[in-house]
Amino acid sequence: MNKRIEAALNDQIQKESSSSQYYLAMASWAETKGLNGTAKFMYTHSDEERFHMLKLIKFVNERGGVAVVPSIPEPPREYDSLERVFELLLEHEVGVSESINEVVDACLQEKDYSTHNFMQWYVSEQLEEEALGRSILDKLRLIGGDKGGLYLFDRDMEMTAAAAAKGGNADQKA
Repeated sequence: MNKRIEAALNDQIQKESSSSQYYLAMASWAETKGLNGTAKFMYTHSDEERFHMLKLIKFVNERGGVAVVPSIPEPPREYDSLERVFELLLEHEVGVSESINEVVDACLQEKDYSTHNFMQWYVSEQLEEEALGRSILDKLRLIGGDKGGLYLFDRDMEMTAAAAAKGGNADQKA
């Protein structure tokens, strides 16, 4: 495996691991605030991000590289509001998208078309993650400070997480 690509993929492994922990911290915060549906949604997404990391680790190792299991910084423990949680989540996902685009660009520069092809799954996944984050933020902004709206929002988040769990994560079947 090309050393530049291996380093870029190991950097992405760190970002996916960090994402998993970030979602996990948000889930814990939401759970302690009585937002059990949001917590369930975040726990589910934490698992998905861990899967993304594992997929990269296996790819690097199968291609003859050495995947590095990273240590990661501790994510925040407290958040100002549920809206702020999702603003930070979206900012984080945009940063992950930028990182994935950097890996894709390196693949093209190094003419590593196999890895480029592999990374297209992540490109598509990030489009979905960003769209979901924006959609959720739109709903929260529409609700404003309405407690009844927040209750319904949290219930919808729980149903979204339950539907994802029931159907199984299509990503994990890949």
